[in-house]
Amino acid sequence: MEPIPESGLYYPNKIARIILEALEDVMGKNGLNAILNLAHLSHLINNPPPDNLDKAFDFAYVSAINLALEEMYGPRGGRGLALRAGRAAFAEGLRNFGALAGVGDLAFKVLPLQAKLRIGLPAMAKIFSQMSDQTTTVEEKDHEFVYTIHRCPVCWGRTGTTDKPVCFMAVGLLQEGLKWVSGGSEFRVNESKCIAKGDDVCEFIIQKEPIG
Repeated sequence: MEPIPESGLYYPNKIARIILEALEDVMGKNGLNAILNLAHLSHLINNPPPDNLDKAFDFAYVSAINLALEEMYGPRGGRGLALRAGRAAFAEGLRNFGALAGVGDLAFKVLPLQAKLRIGLPAMAKIFSQMSDQTTTVEEKDHEFVYTIHRCPVCWGRTGTTDKPVCFMAVGLLQEGLKWVSGGSEFRVNESKCIAKGDDVCEFIIQKEPIG
């Protein structure tokens, strides 16, 4: 695969580190190293970003890892791994950011489900907008929430290169985030627009009613 040109837009090192640890959990060390080699990121092998909040992990690196998953495992296999890695990334590290946003405290836990979603989703969006160069907005409709990433690291530099959405890492992260915010429910999350397929934003439709 061709390298993806650097964007000059960044994730904090800590979030990148969480993503890499989640991938290693899902794929094993050798699997992760193979992906990093394919993504032209061999400098990260046994050398993860430092555990700090400096904005230093280029969006292009996130996108290259996502593309390498697709190339190595095919669209279906890559999708499954990206979903699992996104979920693991939230479960293992990003929930601590959620606690910062006040989503973990007792007053929040006793709210009705829809109120939790109404507060929790914008809180998740805000964490990314504040801590990284990813800009995210949330809009509430009658039966769903629309979670929109305006500058998306997961498909950075791939505009118009595919006919299907590719940001499954973001889908997995949202699924696990919603599970945590809601106190254990699963929700349908569907990427309806994707910059990689030529749309102007990456848009995720979240059904208000949990599955089952």
